[in-house]
Amino acid sequence: MRVALFTEVFLPKVDGVVTRITRTLDQLTDLGHTALVFAPGDPPESYGPHRVVKVRSVSFRPWYPEIKVGLPTARIAREMMAFQPDVVHAVNPVWLAAYGVVSARRRNLPLLASFHTDVPSYTTRLGLSALRAPSQAWITGMHNLAEVNLCTSGQMVERARQVGIREVDLWPKAVDTRVYHPGARTQEMRRRLTGGKPDSPLILYVGRLSREKDLDQLLEPLRRLAGTGARLAFVGSGPGRAELERMFAGTPTVFTGYLGGANLAAAYASADVFAFPSTTETLGLVALESMASGVPVVGADAGGIPFVVDEGRTGFLVPPGDADALTERLRTLVTDPDLRRRMGRAARDDAETHSWRAATESLVRDYELAVERHQGRAPVPRLLRARHP
Repeated sequence: MRVALFTEVFLPKVDGVVTRITRTLDQLTDLGHTALVFAPGDPPESYGPHRVVKVRSVSFRPWYPEIKVGLPTARIAREMMAFQPDVVHAVNPVWLAAYGVVSARRRNLPLLASFHTDVPSYTTRLGLSALRAPSQAWITGMHNLAEVNLCTSGQMVERARQVGIREVDLWPKAVDTRVYHPGARTQEMRRRLTGGKPDSPLILYVGRLSREKDLDQLLEPLRRLAGTGARLAFVGSGPGRAELERMFAGTPTVFTGYLGGANLAAAYASADVFAFPSTTETLGLVALESMASGVPVVGADAGGIPFVVDEGRTGFLVPPGDADALTERLRTLVTDPDLRRRMGRAARDDAETHSWRAATESLVRDYELAVERHQGRAPVPRLLRARHP
């Protein structure tokens, strides 16, 4: 199968969406399929055997400089026509991927769209509340042009249906249990993440450092846990890093910046507890990676996190914004090593049941479903057919 994949984010940026895309491309290769990736920013020219088309883009300044907004160009149309895809996959259709939706419809191609980021919620967190309603209407409209829509957690499937998105199903969760595993733990990494105090309890967060991640909510629990000797490490970066560094000044907190590969695996496995206060996650891949590393999660009971964390078995879920509950659940784990070990083993066992191969095979079946539904769909109105982009 030939897949034209439009994405709002890609390498060298690293986040949960990019990880899912790259792992899926790896599996598509092994399964004998070919993809053509359209991506903004400064992506590599290829990923494995799959060619990547760099799309002209501008930075989403001043709100989120790391995000690159892809712009429609005539080259996209030429590349699409030359590739002759069997199906188009729009990942998070907001800007560039929304153009992929329109392009697929104009060319009468089967279309699958996937929902990974709760953009309407992010607009509120970024001080752009006036855009929440129109962004939701836009995203719902884009998704409803697709034959198949996928979400990465059961909670988000329900959310998508509630806002009027049709033909929604689940894209199963997955994690790389070979890269992320308890054996990646090292004393050197633990010393680095604890600021030279490797015997102290270590709470970890991995991911973007930005306002919508609610990371400020870790400050009060960290202060209240001072008597336990607990320390906190932020792995990652983003537009909120400088503000967080000022906020956490004077506390036992380490900011490492981005880590990747073996260093990232070591960071996960070297922690005692993973803290995840965000309420805007559609899945929370970093929580799965922590679980694969044998580290239990304390996360907000919101968004897609409850789809990952089995309350009381692989971690704890707390009411969003409840500093008392977050503090007590963190305290329970940092002061009870036996409970940590039991939950860590259960978390690892759970992660081992979610492979990228199974998730990608499910995706391919949904590609085939999109093709099947497209064949029974009414022809595209003549005015929407494209001679150009």
